[in-house]
Amino acid sequence: MALREDANIQLLAERVASLGDEQAYKALFRLFYKPLSQFAYSIIKSWESAEEIASDVFVNVWKHRERLLQVDNLRVYLYVSAKNIALNYLNKAARTQHFSLDELAVDFTVSYATPEQIFISGEMVKRIEAAVNALPPKRKMIFKLIREDGLKYKEVAQILDISVNTIDVHMAQALKKISEVINLSFTRTK
Repeated sequence: MALREDANIQLLAERVASLGDEQAYKALFRLFYKPLSQFAYSIIKSWESAEEIASDVFVNVWKHRERLLQVDNLRVYLYVSAKNIALNYLNKAARTQHFSLDELAVDFTVSYATPEQIFISGEMVKRIEAAVNALPPKRKMIFKLIREDGLKYKEVAQILDISVNTIDVHMAQALKKISEVINLSFTRTK
């Protein structure tokens, strides 16, 4: 599935770059606008500005569409672009002089139903969301990018400019904390 989706994204990018295909551009926009907006929001904490940042990413993609042929991983390219525009926004707004991923506020919500989630009670989902939201901000962002946005460890490492091993450690700790909450919930119901 992921390989097929990546191939489809690559095909759309090639059509935008080589043919100036507006339909392919719109398809990329629909695919990435919401996740990029959410990612930008986790950095700047303003929905209006986050949506503007996601739009700016796509304006830049269209302006420089011929460069897309040189991009190895469009998904990573778009997230890094959103991160850079968001950080520039923060610098211009003088909201912070020092940016740290550890200070980010990332909201996690279950926004899709997988077969596993169908079997989990509403109360359990609330407890899992609470456990995720209780994670340290950087760990929560990594968890969200991998579990909700479907990015690979390597892609998240490139986006956040940290090692894959660091991503692995954060995910292991996040999953351990969430499993503790689940196990605690099951022992309470017995």
